[in-house]
Amino acid sequence: MLDPTLSGELDTVPRYDRFATVDEVHESLTALAAAHPGTATLRRMGTSRLGEPMLCLTVGEGRNHAIVAAGPHPNEPIGGLTVVHLAGRLCADPDLRGSYTWHIVGCLDPDGTRLNEGWFAGPYTKAHYGRHFYRPAGAEQVEWTFPFSYKRAYFDRVMPETLALMRLIDTTRPAFMTTLHNSELGGVFYYLSRPEPALQAVLTALPGRYGLPLHAGEPEHPAITRIGEAVFLSPRMEDVYDYTEALGQDPTPLITGAASDSHAARYGTLCMIAEMPYWIDPTAGDTTPTAHVYADLVRAQAADLRSAHVVLDEALNGVAGDVVSGSPFLRASRHFIPLLAEMATAGEQRAGAPENARQATTAELSSRRGLVHSYRLRFGGMLLRALEGEVAIGNGTPSIRRHLSALSETYDEWCADAEAGTPSQTIPIEHLVALQYGAVLAGAAHAAR
Repeated sequence: MLDPTLSGELDTVPRYDRFATVDEVHESLTALAAAHPGTATLRRMGTSRLGEPMLCLTVGEGRNHAIVAAGPHPNEPIGGLTVVHLAGRLCADPDLRGSYTWHIVGCLDPDGTRLNEGWFAGPYTKAHYGRHFYRPAGAEQVEWTFPFSYKRAYFDRVMPETLALMRLIDTTRPAFMTTLHNSELGGVFYYLSRPEPALQAVLTALPGRYGLPLHAGEPEHPAITRIGEAVFLSPRMEDVYDYTEALGQDPTPLITGAASDSHAARYGTLCMIAEMPYWIDPTAGDTTPTAHVYADLVRAQAADLRSAHVVLDEALNGVAGDVVSGSPFLRASRHFIPLLAEMATAGEQRAGAPENARQATTAELSSRRGLVHSYRLRFGGMLLRALEGEVAIGNGTPSIRRHLSALSETYDEWCADAEAGTPSQTIPIEHLVALQYGAVLAGAAHAAR
């Protein structure tokens, strides 16, 4: 059961009919700073690679520091609305600020977020989402480009956006930090930088307030440790490296940098991520055994990923000698499409492990099916945008036009499969914002104690 004070605070979240753009988030934070000059201060904490100002609103003067940052991945816009609502409530209510000085970051990747804004106002179908989707290549993601050195992996190509967040962490040494991510389909789950049973109980109670299931399916990577119902330890690149190496694969193609919580660990910061989907899957929390053997499920997913890789790799390689733009969509395609083959190989190798000869649960079945649909629409959509971009700048060679036409036809089939094969009920945006908002307040309160 949720604390009545927290429940009452969740009721302050208004209704929303769309996600906020980068400009709208920044305008809201600017207006709050102007309206509360004695309480809130707005500053430029950094600059994106394309010259976009990165804004941070600081509220309060408490002895503890908290960082709440939206937009670590540009296809995850729930946090933009969450930080605006959080900042407004902190400005209005001194008691809510508690013992904290709050640092509210409007968007960690403004350049990438602008490339997703085509779907922010809907319609919220998987096809529309996929055709306007953008996720940066691994070495261009703010969340995964902190310095990292482990065994044969080394990364120090820190981006300006990452450096801005790093400076904020080092300057404030926060007691609590969250970067506001979200997922796509399924149930709600969380990452914590360390086990915190009391906080976990609050977090797992939040989704029930809105009739949403907890995620009981697959973790985002097999190396991730589950520490409770729908709660996982924050992913560590060292664990991904060791897991991949144990399978006999070369880990270095999969490794970029570390995440923000790894950097904040030196200060004892409690880091939390609340992941909630756009589309609800009623089976996401169903642990009922099915007639399917788990190993067969892993092999089937590997086969589907392998098939998607063949299609996308053929198009990507087929235009390699013709493309001239070097667009972010091309860079992302060159990063993610080979990873489909790596993931397929990893699945094929791990399927034979003795522990996988068990029955799969309903939640595992649905989460594996959803992942295949998600990757086909994500990576296929970005490659289509890359090819369309070449045509738009007058580089519509016969090869580019041929591959664009063929991939468009296949992509339409993938979209139809995804719409028919996965649940399509969208979660009200205000429920998603309230969940993130409640998780932030609960995490900060727990860290302060």
